[in-house]
Amino acid sequence: MERLQERINYRFNNPELLRTALTHSSYANEGRGLRSNERLEFLGDSVLSIVVSEYLFELFKNKQEGDLTKLRAALVCEKTLAEFARGVSLGECLLLGKGEQNTGGRERPSILSDAFEAVIAAIFLDGGMKAAKEFVLSFVVEELKKPAARSSSDYKTTLQEIVQQNSEEKLEYVLVGESGPDHNKRFTVEVHLNSNVIGKGSGRSKKAAEQQAARQALELMGE
Repeated sequence: MERLQERINYRFNNPELLRTALTHSSYANEGRGLRSNERLEFLGDSVLSIVVSEYLFELFKNKQEGDLTKLRAALVCEKTLAEFARGVSLGECLLLGKGEQNTGGRERPSILSDAFEAVIAAIFLDGGMKAAKEFVLSFVVEELKKPAARSSSDYKTTLQEIVQQNSEEKLEYVLVGESGPDHNKRFTVEVHLNSNVIGKGSGRSKKAAEQQAARQALELMGE
C-alpha cells in the first residue's frame, strides 16, 4: 500500500479506504473480516463517468453528443481501465482469494478495471472530488493523446444511434446465460429489437457480453 500510494501520487488520510478498494470479493468471502471493494466500485464508476464527461465536454466544444458518448465509452471501458491499473501495478497490490490467486486474477481485466474504479471512489471519499478528478485525469489526458483512443468502437452506442432513428423501436439487452466458477464467470447476453433477437455475445463481464451482442447485431445489419 505504501508503494502504491507513491505510484498513484496520492497519500490517504484514511488508509483503510485504500485497503477496502484493494480487497476482492474472493478474499473477503474467505471469512477474513474485511469488506470487498464492490460498493466502492459502484461509486467509483459514477465519479469516473462525471469526471470524464465534464473533461470531454470542455475539451471538445464542437463535438456532438454521439461523438462524445463514443469517446467516453472508449476511455471508461474495461480494457482501458485495466491498462490504467497495470500502469501503476495495481494487480500486485490486490487482496485475492486462493482461487483467484491460482488462476491469474491479478492480470484479469475485469478484476483490474473494477479495482481501479474502487480506488477512484476511495480517493473521492478520502480527499473529495478535486483529488479524484486529478487522479482520473492523470490517466485520461495521456490516453487521449493516443490515436486509438479517439477511434475505439463502442458497438452498443453505434447500435443505439441506429435504432433511435425510429422512435417506435425498442432495444433491450437480456442476460440468457451465466456459467463458470465465481473467479472465472462467463456471461451470455442477447440483444432484442422489439421482440426479435438480433445479436448474441459472450464475455467475462456483462458489459463485455453486451458489446459482443451489439457487434453481432451491427454485422447483421451490414454496418
